[in-house]
Amino acid sequence: MPFDTKHVIEPGTLASAPQPTLRSADGELVLRTPAFGDAQAVHDAFQDPVLRYWHIRSMESLDEARAWVEATHTGWREETSAQWIVAGAADDAPLGRMALREMNFLDGVAEVAYWVLPQARGAGVAPRALDALTDWAFALGFHRLDLQHSTRNEPSCRVALKSGYELESTRRSSARHTDGWHDMHVHMRINS
Repeated sequence: MPFDTKHVIEPGTLASAPQPTLRSADGELVLRTPAFGDAQAVHDAFQDPVLRYWHIRSMESLDEARAWVEATHTGWREETSAQWIVAGAADDAPLGRMALREMNFLDGVAEVAYWVLPQARGAGVAPRALDALTDWAFALGFHRLDLQHSTRNEPSCRVALKSGYELESTRRSSARHTDGWHDMHVHMRINS
């Protein structure tokens, strides 16, 4: 059955162009396409117990990290996800990851996801990178961006609020972590 509405973002918009490099407003951070040289930093990130607690997947080898990098490229080409390594502009050293996932071009909706390496936490990396990603996504035409995190993850809540993602609701017992079911905060921003 055909739709009576047009796509908010035309299919092929991402795949028809190279993934852009984004910059934080202060110019201190770049969000760039993941490269195979990032595999060690990605692998190291998943050895951090804090990151592993909130992100229920594990990464046991550099081969898995390289496969993750390749999957980010595939996600861009297939327009299923868009992921960036957040790096310092001065030295290009990886500091974290920003992503759009669950992208729905028909409705112009996507979900934001991110993590930050332990050594970069507390320095405002996540909110500055999230602001850059949000600006790009809204310029592309996304109408709504969602951000979900466990209600127990107070740092993620602070990042969301600092970046203007209003707390919209709490989804009860909606995500399973290694220690059981968690309630999830749903934050959102609307492109106005």
